[in-house]
Amino acid sequence: MIITAGKFKGHKINAPDENITRPTLSKVRMSVFNTLQAIMDFDGKSFLDMYAGSGIMGLEALSRGFEKVIAIEKNQKVANIIKSNFKKFEISPKLIIGDSIKITEKSDEVYDVIYIDPPYFSGVYEKSLNAIKNICRGVVILEHVTDIDFEGFEIIKQKKYGDKIVTFLKNKC
Repeated sequence: MIITAGKFKGHKINAPDENITRPTLSKVRMSVFNTLQAIMDFDGKSFLDMYAGSGIMGLEALSRGFEKVIAIEKNQKVANIIKSNFKKFEISPKLIIGDSIKITEKSDEVYDVIYIDPPYFSGVYEKSLNAIKNICRGVVILEHVTDIDFEGFEIIKQKKYGDKIVTFLKNKC
């Protein structure tokens, strides 16, 4: 996988086994960050990747100018690959290993952007949204294939890529 833009553009990272994770396609990553850039300036902003997988979204965020990036990953084997990827860069996201929902529910850290892309049929989308209601002051982005209950959030934009949907939300709180 290759970082698509910014100061790390063209740098390659390793992807975990696709039986464990499903890395976000480069065209989707580019679209996500282009849409975000139309909404906000990244300078001084924070980005949380709740289900880090390969860590590519956090690296894309840093590459494009986000100041603070946190990545959460539950699977230790995948987290080891993320650590290896992050070591390739002089600055890298902070990696937290553990359950994203439990970590965000207990967090008092507030983020400008939260990216939610768990395993598609895990049933944790609504739980994830509930967990971050008090820690998001900006945009929430979900990558999903099923209908999601967005209660408490306002849809800013939705884009479809084949069978997946990327939804941009704003917290109503």
